[in-house]
Amino acid sequence: MNVTPNKITVIAPARLHMGFIDLSGSLGRHFGSIGVALNEINTRLTLSYAEQLTLSGLPSERALLCLQQLCHALNIPDKLHLELSSVIPEHVGLGSGTQMAIAVGTALSAFYDLRLSVRDIAQMTERGARSGIGIATFEQGGLVVDGGRGKHTLTPPVISRMTVPEDWRFILVFDRRGQGLHGKQEIQAFKELPPFPQQEAARLCYLLMMQGLPALAEGDIQLFGDAITQLQTSVGEHFASAQGGVFTSQEVASVMQFLQQQGAVAIGQTSWGPTGFCAVQGVELAERLKQQVENDYAYCENLSVLIASARNSGGEVIVERTLVR
Repeated sequence: MNVTPNKITVIAPARLHMGFIDLSGSLGRHFGSIGVALNEINTRLTLSYAEQLTLSGLPSERALLCLQQLCHALNIPDKLHLELSSVIPEHVGLGSGTQMAIAVGTALSAFYDLRLSVRDIAQMTERGARSGIGIATFEQGGLVVDGGRGKHTLTPPVISRMTVPEDWRFILVFDRRGQGLHGKQEIQAFKELPPFPQQEAARLCYLLMMQGLPALAEGDIQLFGDAITQLQTSVGEHFASAQGGVFTSQEVASVMQFLQQQGAVAIGQTSWGPTGFCAVQGVELAERLKQQVENDYAYCENLSVLIASARNSGGEVIVERTLVR
């Protein structure tokens, strides 16, 4: 009796990108970033055998192309059926591209027993060119800090991984009208940005290491939030020329200012946006603030609000096997 893989399901969590530390490499390493995995938004896909390559569920040219490219690179058959149950929205700052690539690669590795690591897949699909937090959150979940890129870096290394308190909630504010910079536009934007001041990079490093992370370890959301807000403000001002301000969406910026006035902390924009985020302690406060935003900003038809919790575990792989006599 043989056991052969029947279905492989992979769940890849979305992540918040809370900012870069050294955009110009003035202290020796480029970028370095902080982020956190989320529970409520994910890419979920299932891979199974088929007579020819087929796709069902949610439409995604990106998923199909990624699957074809990986099958070609690995020299494995693409007689597969790919079902997409959920997909992280593209280009809104939640890491959709990295999570799709890693999810497809992880499913293929499990299906064909290739034993590829997450970082093997990231390199093959050219993910982690700047930030490594999407890779790290799939590996480990929680809040992660990567060490940026040095001379010989393949994928940015994780230098800190911490558990986020269970009662912390992140309020996400979406603007349906726009997408953050991506692809060639993003690459060009990075080229055109002015040098990031070395003194400011040093301040952000100290702020994160000696305030933000210790506050997280002690469950102090106020001090943690203050560190993230300062980091976000600094990086947002640096990106302002490329994205039209500290926030890509001015309506999101208005909501984030309102939430800060109501006591929310860790005010920022994830990646190039347009999604804004903040943090609060407790489900009740999160729900109350969400309701306030929906009431007070009802005239902003393109805005939507979501409450998310941190995911303190990484991506999930579910293997269903069939017994063949």
